Amino acid sequence: MNDNSVRDWLVGFALAALMALTRSGHFSSAMGLPDASLAAFMLAGCCLPAWGFPLLLIEAAGIDLLATTVGGVSGWCITPAYPFLAAAYAVAWWAGRWYGRRHAPAWRGLLPFAAAAVGATLAAFAISNAGFYLFAGYFEAMSAAEYALRVANYLPGYLQGTLLWLGLAVALYVLLALTAARPARANG
Repeated sequence: MNDNSVRDWLVGFALAALMALTRSGHFSSAMGLPDASLAAFMLAGCCLPAWGFPLLLIEAAGIDLLATTVGGVSGWCITPAYPFLAAAYAVAWWAGRWYGRRHAPAWRGLLPFAAAAVGATLAAFAISNAGFYLFAGYFEAMSAAEYALRVANYLPGYLQGTLLWLGLAVALYVLLALTAARPARANG
């Protein structure tokens, strides 16, 4: 195994662990942590080879399955609309891919990262909620406008939680980069 594949597996494990600990409504509510799933998919798109997407997708579905079958979590969200989560996560993954190809290890790299993060989070929110409205089977008597008004209340928390995890990832990246650069300066 080369250094890059070891790094990839370590990053993949860390993202999978973060998602497992924070997946909304399952374990995170006991700890008060926001869901890191969307951030994990974006970071995986940025940092991991293609195998990261299906593995995280399988993990997300597995966590939800365990939570609803043996964990006592309501299965209210497990409906014919559930596959729209995969589409929402794909948006985050591709935003990470897009940014990963343009990554610049300098402060100027933060603006495209922030744009990708906000854009992907808004798109993922729209996809998952539109899919739920259209295919969950719960909202036949509710107009699309009324549904949108009700769901809009959740957007700030959705955006805030995702951006919090992405901000922490950026801070960790900077810290690791500075730590790696320190010995090089001391030897130079």
